[in-house]
Amino acid sequence: MKIVLLALLGLILGTLGGAALGVGLGLAWVEIFKTTDFEGTSGMLVFFTFMPLGAMIGGLGGAFLFGLLAFRDSEIAIEQEPLRGADRPTRR
Repeated sequence: MKIVLLALLGLILGTLGGAALGVGLGLAWVEIFKTTDFEGTSGMLVFFTFMPLGAMIGGLGGAFLFGLLAFRDSEIAIEQEPLRGADRPTRR
């Protein structure tokens, strides 16, 4: 359950971050390559191409990363070191 919830959190955060990066990259593309702004074509390029692509890539990447981290954390938590010294229970 923890893995699924963290994967969903990663999906949400990745989507938001990816969309923001997509907008930034789209604006940079428009400025660098001097895309025409006739009737808002540069705005449509940014918000209908770069933002959705960034959101999809960011969402998938965030879900994968958070799910992988949660999965590895559950693997590590299962492993236990043997008890030594005063922590060892006495046998009778």
